[in-house]
Amino acid sequence: MEGHFLLIDKETQWTSNDVVAFLRGKLKIKKIGHAGTLDPFATGLLIVGVGKESTIRLDEFKNLDKTYEAILQLGEISTTQDPEGKIEKTNFSGQITLEQVQTVLDNFLGKQKQTPPMHSAKRVKGQRLYKLARQGIEIEREAVDIEIYNIKLLDYKYPKLKIEIKCSTGTYIRQLAQDIGEALGSGAYCLELRRTRIGEYSVNDAKGVKEV
Repeated sequence: MEGHFLLIDKETQWTSNDVVAFLRGKLKIKKIGHAGTLDPFATGLLIVGVGKESTIRLDEFKNLDKTYEAILQLGEISTTQDPEGKIEKTNFSGQITLEQVQTVLDNFLGKQKQTPPMHSAKRVKGQRLYKLARQGIEIEREAVDIEIYNIKLLDYKYPKLKIEIKCSTGTYIRQLAQDIGEALGSGAYCLELRRTRIGEYSVNDAKGVKEV
C-alpha cells in the first residue's frame, strides 16, 4: 500500500483528519495525508496519499478544479453557514421563481473575489480561522481570487435549492451559498455539501474509508 493514492468517499461527521487517523491505524503506515479538507458535515471525494513519496506529491491535487453538489436552505441563515451553527429564520415572506433563481446563479459565474468565512480551516497569521471563531473572535480576512466555471440548477422547490458547482481551488461553497441567499433576498445556508470531482478524479471511483 506504500506509495499509493486512495480515493475516499468521506462520510458525514468524519473530519478529513479522522479519515487519515483511521487509515493510519488500519494500514499500519504512519505517513498518510490528504489533499484538501472537507468540512465534517460534507461528504464526498477525498484524495489520500499513503507513504512518504505520495504525501510529498499531494500538492499536485490541491490546485485542481473541484466540483460540488450543494443543497441550499433558503429563508434561513446559519452562524456557521452550515447545519452546525445556530439556525435562524429570516423575515423573507415572498416568492422566488425558477427564473429568478437561474438569473442569480448566472450572476455568480466567472472570476471574482471571495472573503474566506470565519468558520473555515484557512490559516491567517498561523491561526486556523475556525478556532478563532469558536472563541467568538472575528478578524479581518483578505478576499481571494476564485473562479466559478459553471453552476447548474439541479432541483428547486422552495425552500430547498440543489445546485452543482464547478470552481477553482480555494472556493468556499458555504460562503457562496450565503451570497446566493443574499442575492435572492431570502437568506440561505448550505444544508448539504458533497464533493463529486477533483480534477479528473470522480467520487464514483472512490471507496468508503472502512472498505479500504
